[in-house]
Amino acid sequence: MAEAIASQPGLAANNHALSPMRPNPQTLAIKENNTDTFWKSQLKIPPKDRRKKTSDVTDTKGTSFEDFCLKRELLMGIFEKGWETPSPIQEVGIPMALTGRDILARAKNGTGKTGAYCIPVLEQVVPTEGHIQALIVVPTRELALQTSQICIELAKHLDIRIMVTTGGTDLKDDIMRIFGKVHVVIATPGRVLDLMEKKIAVMDRCKVLVLDEADKLLSQDFMGMLDRIISFLPSKRQILLYSATFPVTVEDFMKHIDNPYEINLMEELTLKGVTQYYAFVQERQKVHCLNTLFSKLQINQSIIFCNSTQRVELLAKKITELGYSCYYIHARMQQAHRNRVFHDFRNGLCRNLVCSDLFTRGIDIQAVNVVINFDFPKMAETYLHRIGRSGRFGHLGIAINLITYEDRFALHRIENELSTEIKPIPKVIDKSLYVAEFQDDEEILAKQ
Repeated sequence: MAEAIASQPGLAANNHALSPMRPNPQTLAIKENNTDTFWKSQLKIPPKDRRKKTSDVTDTKGTSFEDFCLKRELLMGIFEKGWETPSPIQEVGIPMALTGRDILARAKNGTGKTGAYCIPVLEQVVPTEGHIQALIVVPTRELALQTSQICIELAKHLDIRIMVTTGGTDLKDDIMRIFGKVHVVIATPGRVLDLMEKKIAVMDRCKVLVLDEADKLLSQDFMGMLDRIISFLPSKRQILLYSATFPVTVEDFMKHIDNPYEINLMEELTLKGVTQYYAFVQERQKVHCLNTLFSKLQINQSIIFCNSTQRVELLAKKITELGYSCYYIHARMQQAHRNRVFHDFRNGLCRNLVCSDLFTRGIDIQAVNVVINFDFPKMAETYLHRIGRSGRFGHLGIAINLITYEDRFALHRIENELSTEIKPIPKVIDKSLYVAEFQDDEEILAKQ
């Protein structure tokens, strides 16, 4: 799991610490060989992801990360993370963010938005300056932990300190950590606002504010919080907004943004790689139907959504009684328990996770290839974010919706609002639609 605060004393720190003594011949030889080929050959790159990807992440102009003129230490973190080439949102967003301009960006779930803002944020941090230089605000604690882990991994060769702070954790611990040198803070709105108002988190020299899942942050749930957060920032700052959808409330927020560069990669709302099905069932048949799906599908990992925390726990108990491994997570759980479930599921210790809509925002678990709406959502936006947990970063997955008689109107309305197709579930689902080892180039192209 991501540490709450991490210092990554890498190459940048070591270079500053070098003594002025005369270099030996071996050092000179290394410098002479310090070509692109040489430093890349020293990287610890993870195994290549051989799964096929859709045009959601491959439809680019062929730009490479090196074209952005990033620090070599940051490039090393990018490549050692296993990121090979920028996705469309990264190809457009990274260079524009590096110019210092405000950005309003719309891109699909699971297409690389986190990298699109983490990379320019880390590039612009000055490690020798011991104050908070960037604030990344996200709506949920799990997303904050995930984002901080990505930042820490990208910054592993940089002397940058990254801190995550969320509600549900000890405020005293956060106070102790923030009094050390911190460059980047990743937080949920309530906690960071509390630290600001207590004059613990000093943001008067914070030059970048990132709002991820901006539509949620601008909703009624966080009414007024962002205005108050921004009041603590300097008048000259950069604001980056990223989301799959933008509500009408973004218009009210525009007073804080100076001539933003708008990126819209949303020709369609749903991911190309996610095939959607529905099955008409009676409420009392749902558990039996789920049992049938478990026995017939080749599930790598699955996320199963319910509409209430009570139903989450009841369903998790039923699934366990059926003999399948299952975790559950919802907002009423103790934070330490939530963290453990999130961490263990992410690391593949359990195949199935039952959850509430707490888990719909930005959570990126590449192994998830099946999403099941045990309870069908009422809102198109909720549906969009739920099915976006499958088919991450251009890979393939399926979403299956259990539809009761009462859900039939919501099904058609959401299908129309998203301009998407939710098909009747066939007796046998083609494994090439969601199982990596059954996929080939022709099938991917046919799907697009």
